[in-house]
Amino acid sequence: MGFALWIENDTAWAQGTHEYKPMGAAVIAVNGQFRARDFSRYRRSPHRLAPSFMGLFASLEDLNAKLQSQPNKKYLRPRQVRTRSII
Repeated sequence: MGFALWIENDTAWAQGTHEYKPMGAAVIAVNGQFRARDFSRYRRSPHRLAPSFMGLFASLEDLNAKLQSQPNKKYLRPRQVRTRSII
């Protein structure tokens, strides 16, 4: 088993595998808990190099413990791209 976690704004994304079979991705509120039935093979998770990537975890229990350990922490917001006029 293995799970990757991303946290952006008020949502938490996870992508997981179970016995070398992909489980897919799940998205929940930051104050919620992941369950096996939340995962869908048809949902796509954020990219591994995204700044919201929080790490890899061995089980759903570890993943949920990470979410509960930092409930008031400000998480990364998506970067806003600003363009400047050269004219």
